Amino acid sequence: MHTLPRNRFLVLGRAGMDLYADPPGTRIEEAQVFAAHLGGSAANIAVALARQGAAADLLTRVSDDAVGRFCLAQLENYGIGRAYVGLTGGENRTSLAVVETRAVDCQSIIYRNGAADFALTEADVASIEFARYGALVITGTALAQEGSRLATLAALRSAIAAGIATVMDIDYRPYSWPSRDEASRTCLMAARLCDIIVGNDEEFALMAGRIEDGLALARSLVAENNRTAVYKMGERGAVTVTAQDEVTTGIYLTQALKPTGAGDSFMGGFLVALAKGRPLREAVLRGSAAAAMVVARVGCAPAMPTGEELDAFLATHPEPA
Repeated sequence: MHTLPRNRFLVLGRAGMDLYADPPGTRIEEAQVFAAHLGGSAANIAVALARQGAAADLLTRVSDDAVGRFCLAQLENYGIGRAYVGLTGGENRTSLAVVETRAVDCQSIIYRNGAADFALTEADVASIEFARYGALVITGTALAQEGSRLATLAALRSAIAAGIATVMDIDYRPYSWPSRDEASRTCLMAARLCDIIVGNDEEFALMAGRIEDGLALARSLVAENNRTAVYKMGERGAVTVTAQDEVTTGIYLTQALKPTGAGDSFMGGFLVALAKGRPLREAVLRGSAAAAMVVARVGCAPAMPTGEELDAFLATHPEPA
């Protein structure tokens, strides 16, 4: 299993504004009030890491307008480093998500027309001192368009050259890609540049071509280059594959308010545990517990648990079967 030499992360991908219909349970079309939060999977992962006690910087672009400034202020509030968050003008806009806090039939409507984070360039990556970090964490959506794709691949190669870990959250969002075939080829290419690959069964199936071949692909990626693959299966738990072993874990039962934010929270709990030298099984379970906590809370970024909250949860919840 790849180790993380320090608890400091550079996270590459989108930041945006989430508007949650309020109060919880309200449907979007019936709402008169919305609560605004920081959103976007990369920003959420950065918050999850920071809430667990890691240092986290975000590499992205936001629009040079009030919504972009909202995101910058939120990053500041959460203690996320903004040195590599650039501003983009013109018609590019920061992503917007309009979401419900509903466990069943939850609507999540995403606006990414001319998304500002896709304007990230190789020049944005060139000045970064990657050796300062324990790992570079990328989200697969950053690969969906050519400019940001080239920047993401350049960041991965620079991280490898600096000798730090590379981590991929496959994060497949069909609406961001020109085609499923292009997503499959590009994500697989990026996965082969990563030490740790995290995704659900459908995301590994995207790269494999068929749902029944996803786990076999995860195993083959591990065998190729001593990687670690976390193959998540929803309510059926996860299989974590390394060159030495396979670890099967369940999920923590919780009273979910919504389905969103679980994957981002998992990544925070999982990676910080690895950076602190915890065994792989324990790291996966901490990620799973963090995911269970977030879906039982309102919002995504503000729902991310602290290290103390996660410890308290684990102390009162037995390891899942």
